[in-house]
Amino acid sequence: MDLGAQASGIGALADDTRRALFEYVSSQAEPVGREQAATELGLAVHNVNFHLDRLVTEGLLEVEYRRLSGKTGPGAGRPSKLYRRAKREFAVSLPPRRYDLVGDILAAAVTRAAEGLPLAEALHECARREGLTLIKVVDGLDEAASLRALAEVLRSQGFEPHVQGREIALFNCPFDALAQKHTALVCGLNQAFVQGVADGLGSDVTACLEPEPDRCCVKARATSESERRGVEHPDSPL
Repeated sequence: MDLGAQASGIGALADDTRRALFEYVSSQAEPVGREQAATELGLAVHNVNFHLDRLVTEGLLEVEYRRLSGKTGPGAGRPSKLYRRAKREFAVSLPPRRYDLVGDILAAAVTRAAEGLPLAEALHECARREGLTLIKVVDGLDEAASLRALAEVLRSQGFEPHVQGREIALFNCPFDALAQKHTALVCGLNQAFVQGVADGLGSDVTACLEPEPDRCCVKARATSESERRGVEHPDSPL
């Protein structure tokens, strides 16, 4: 999550003139020239030019060049610089939220369920797969390095991880509002997602559901060889 770039872009709209220009350009069906914007908003053209270019720099507007007369060839004049709203989306949330991520997982799971897979399995599969896509296996990491690497990936997704000994506690839930309303569904999805990230890294880490107040319901814990054998053969005779 590029918080600095997102905050800078939105912060550019704190200026009244830039905000008015952005709203005007966004409301138009066609790209807008600086003279048109200046006339409509009653501003000096040189002032409009500065603020429009600042909005372009911050990624809020995009530029194209076109002859407004529609003429081509010699004598048609220079193309005009036109502005339109950028396709880039901005969303800043503190603490971080990733409702776009959980939406992608849910949509993918609904698609898989429509193909005949039970919904619970589809949710687990799609959440884990989404986690797997974030990172490739890194060979040769010891337990401590593996936990640190996993924490960095989870931090990029808004979890605010803290490595504590052999486990990672997650101090923020990126899906908080949904988790409050649909706890079992979202927490199970969250667990599968974190496990997918760990599996993608190739680490011996297990994502566990361990809810605590004001924290994410999931913890990621390093699994020793003996613990792994116990999980694989829980009913083995002594």
